[in-house]
Amino acid sequence: MSTGDELRAAVGARRDLGPEFEDAVVESFLDKMGQEVDRRVDERLAAVTPKAKDLDRHDRTRDAQRLALAIVSLALGTVATVLLTLFGDASNGTFVAVWIGIVVVNVVFNSPRSR
Repeated sequence: MSTGDELRAAVGARRDLGPEFEDAVVESFLDKMGQEVDRRVDERLAAVTPKAKDLDRHDRTRDAQRLALAIVSLALGTVATVLLTLFGDASNGTFVAVWIGIVVVNVVFNSPRSR
C-alpha cells in the first residue's frame, strides 16, 4: 500500500471510528510510516554497504603494505649499513646511496599517484 493510500485509510478510519480513536489512528499511521522509512533506509544501506566494505578492506591492505615496506626497508638499510661499515669502505659513501635508494622507493610507493 502506498503512502497516499495509507493516509486515506487512516483518515477514513478516523472518520468511521470518531474522534475518541483519533490518537490510536494517528499512532498506527505514524508507526506504518516509520516502518516504511526504515525499509527504505535499509535498502539504501544494503546498496551502499558492500562498496564501503570493499574500500575499507582495500585501505587496510594498502596500510599493511606500507607498514611492511617501511619495516623491510629499515631492516635492509640497517643490515646494509652495518655490513658496509664492517666489511666495505665506509668512506666512499656507498651506504648513503643505499639509504637514498630506500627513501626513493618508499616515497614512490606512498605517493598519491600509486594509490
